[in-house]
Formats: sequence, C-alpha cells, structure tokens
Amino acid sequence: MIESAFPRQLHPYWPRLQEKTRLWLLKRQLMPAGKVQEYADGLCYTDLMAGFYVNAPDEVLQAIADYSAWFFIWDDRHDRDIVHGRAGDWRRLRNRLHTALDAPRHHLHHPDPLVAGFADSVLRLYGFLSHTWNQRFARHFHAVIEAYDREFRNRTEGYIPDVEEYLDLRRHTFAHWIWTDLLEPSAGCELPDRVRKYPAYRRAALLCQEFAAWYNDLCSLPKEIAGDEVHNLGISLITHEGLTLEEAVDEVRRRVEECILEFLDAEQEALLFAEAIDDGSVRGKELSTAVRASVCNMRNWFSSVYWFHHESGRYMVDSWDDRSTPPYVTNEAAGEK
Repeated sequence: MIESAFPRQLHPYWPRLQEKTRLWLLKRQLMPAGKVQEYADGLCYTDLMAGFYVNAPDEVLQAIADYSAWFFIWDDRHDRDIVHGRAGDWRRLRNRLHTALDAPRHHLHHPDPLVAGFADSVLRLYGFLSHTWNQRFARHFHAVIEAYDREFRNRTEGYIPDVEEYLDLRRHTFAHWIWTDLLEPSAGCELPDRVRKYPAYRRAALLCQEFAAWYNDLCSLPKEIAGDEVHNLGISLITHEGLTLEEAVDEVRRRVEECILEFLDAEQEALLFAEAIDDGSVRGKELSTAVRASVCNMRNWFSSVYWFHHESGRYMVDSWDDRSTPPYVTNEAAGEK
C-alpha cells in the first residue's frame, strides 16, 4: 500500500546532510567517535528527515536533521536511565532540558553534551521564524519532556497504560506537534492559527503523525518486548484487551492501514482548503503555497517512515548480540566512565 500510493522522495541535499550531521554528532560529543563511524549512517536518521521535509531550504533541513538525531539519542539516554534505575540522573536531565528550551543560548557550553547539543539545535531552529513560533515550539516540547517523564514513571513502576491513555500519551512522546510545527520553517512561512487549526489541515497533519507513531510501534514491538517495555500500542492491546501477540499485531496493522486510507481523503480536503485561501492577494497566495508545501511533506511522512523502519539498524533486533541492548547506545550516564 505504501510503495504504490506514496512514491519515495529524498531531498537532494541528503548526501551532504548525512556528512554534516555525522560531524555535528562528533563535535557535540553526542556519540563516541567509534559508534558514529560504525553506526551513524546505518541508523538512517538523516534519511528519515531528508524524506520528510523534501522542499525545505538546506539550512532548515540541516537544523531539523541535527535536532532529530539529538532526539533519538535523548530517547536512548531516557531508555538507559530507566533500564539502569538512574532516576536521579533522569530528573536532573529533565529539569535541564526544560531550562535550556527557554534559554538555549545560556546552555551551549553545558557540561552534559546532551543538554548542550539540545541548546544548539533549538537555538538554530529558533532563528527561522518569529518569536511567536518559537514560543509555540517551546510549549509543545515542554509537553514532550513531561510525557517522557510519565513514561519513565510508568516503566519504572511496570505500569502499562490502557489503549486510550496510551494513544494520548503517545502523541506527546512521538512529538506529533513538534514535527508538524517544523513544516512551517520548511515551507518558509509561519501559518496563522486560522490556517494551522483549520479542520482539514489539522486532520491531515494528525493522521500522518498517527501513522508514523503506530507504524513505529508495529516495527519496534520485538525490540520493546525484549526490553520489557510497557509503552507500545501492541503491548496495551495484549494487556488490556486480552489479545494474543498475533492478534495485537493484526490490530495495529489494521489501524495503520486505516490511517493511510483516511489520510488520502484528508489530503484532498486540505488541498481544496489551500485553493480556497488563495484569494488573489499576496498574503493569500503565500499561505496557499505554504499549505500545499506542508501537505506535500505530510504525504512524505508515509514513505519516509516506511523505508526508515525497514532500513535503519535501530530495528534490526535479530542482528544484536543482546536483543534488549542496542549496540549503538552508550550505557554510561553523563559524566560517568
């Protein structure tokens, strides 16, 4: 369904993007040099972003790709802090990220590379649009940090949320509204609330994110079962709906397919909306063009997420020495050797 309905796209800047993000990871000491050399390209983090934001200016795409790579590394630190019972380390990191989000310039030289790297990537993203967009981005990411804290507590306590609770939390841990915020600098235009919150536009944006989150759950289920995870749609279905593993996989796949079909309808409605706001004025044409570009990139999420999950070493659990410990992560907490 994905391969036929969503042809794969890739930003022409991708080869340079891959090289520069690799250098950024080294400069910011976010991964040890040996792991960068062995794993960075195979994890396909830059492929993922180059397949999403296909019409973004090179500088914008580079900032997004570095931020995305940071996000994956933060996710891995969060996971390792849970696995090794480092509640104090997580609490300090959570607080520092909240602070750095509001004042990134003051955290560029923080001793924890994860905090400094975050400050660097956020500061660059803050340079593209207005202060209003920056505040919205910060508000959305503060919510992401808090959702990660809820996940930390859930996993530490062995608490498996029911399906509806999980889906609500997942929209934050997957950062749905962050990735849709980033459609705007990619299109070179900040969208007013009346456009961004218009039902046709918002529905298409939500569906592309739901697909990405649920397809991720489908592909990461073996990894997360091996790691005694509690946050996965399949695991919630097994625990609270009484499904077998096979039935849970079928149900997640059904939801994924439903997302795809619903998006195809929502996409057409959003494009009609783009036509309607082109009222002949300069501003109307600008907004119409930006909506078209954003909807195009929403469509790109489907193919990029699909190929990422089938090509990235992040999901090749069967090739790991220990199915519960990804070979590309560092187990040490910040400051430890």
